Amino acid sequence: MSWIYRQFIRPVLFSRDSEAIHNQTMRILSRIGRSPDFCDALRTLYGTPDLPVSTFGLNFPSPIGLAAGMDKQGEAVPVWECLGFGFCELGGITRYGQPGNPTPRMFRITEKQALINRMGFNNPGAEVFSTALQAWKDRNQWPNHPVGINLGKTKTTELGNAAEDYAASFHQLVGLADFFVINVSSPNTPNLRKLQDRKHLEEILKELQKENRSFKKRTHSTEKPILVKISPDLSWNALDEILELIEDSGIQGIVATNTTVHREGEVSERTRDLYSQEGGLSGAPLASRSTEVIRHIYRQTNGRLPIIGVGGVFSADDAWEKITSGATLVQIYTGLVYEGPSLLREIVRGLENKLEENGLEKIEDAVGIQA
Repeated sequence: MSWIYRQFIRPVLFSRDSEAIHNQTMRILSRIGRSPDFCDALRTLYGTPDLPVSTFGLNFPSPIGLAAGMDKQGEAVPVWECLGFGFCELGGITRYGQPGNPTPRMFRITEKQALINRMGFNNPGAEVFSTALQAWKDRNQWPNHPVGINLGKTKTTELGNAAEDYAASFHQLVGLADFFVINVSSPNTPNLRKLQDRKHLEEILKELQKENRSFKKRTHSTEKPILVKISPDLSWNALDEILELIEDSGIQGIVATNTTVHREGEVSERTRDLYSQEGGLSGAPLASRSTEVIRHIYRQTNGRLPIIGVGGVFSADDAWEKITSGATLVQIYTGLVYEGPSLLREIVRGLENKLEENGLEKIEDAVGIQA
């Protein structure tokens, strides 16, 4: 089915502005999500076999999840499970709603199988987002797989107040998700990446853990897993400082990696202007670097820190490389845009074959074996 998508559907979609077709697709998925019959049809067409994974206290039907950036409004929450995702990460969400950067702000680099975006955390804000998520729960249409929320900093919030900003969003949303990802690495909000510096990040994580303990106390439940999403453009020394802080702070995992500001390799003259657009680059050109970062994290932490690997996953081979380099879970976004929704089933079935070929029983047995 990926061939049909690439040959007939993708050319039609790619003939239109990238953000416009994304918004139209989300509106369609939102309507599908409200119909149990349509959801069942999607599950029949695209559902994947179970390939269970357990990590940071959660059980995942499969290791392949939806990366942040696709569903920033909470529009299609039930649909991602029906399409075969083992989990989804919604957002990024900021404390206050914001429109993001001026358009155009999303570009396809088809000859590189890549996307460039400078969206700038366009989202409705934590309060409105929480209402949207609660509506799905009230309809009894909440998915059975783990749901994560990606949290960013409001653009107008000063860096010195970032910890309070993140904590307020977490407080608003903590009861509505299974895990949280702290995004301090998007290249599209001015100075956001400075929050990866030890001083700023330590303050943020301290405030979040305080909110997490408060949630546990008032609800008599468990604390929510918190992960940090990092940039692929960090030096090894800077990454090692973050890893030390994360382990000392009791943070449960890391997402590697966000998009990159680097542009490597040649492109045709026709594509050169697009390729030089400002913003974060995702897709195939990011694959090698994100895997290097995953491998480094796994080695430096001796496999103690669960890793969600993201960047350039277009096939089962790509996912297997991330897993054997140290990732317990893998996310896709750009691969979904280029390969279509049947990619999920192809990847999960491919991973089943990889396990059998290597004489392994479960995904956890493959994590880091090539690191």
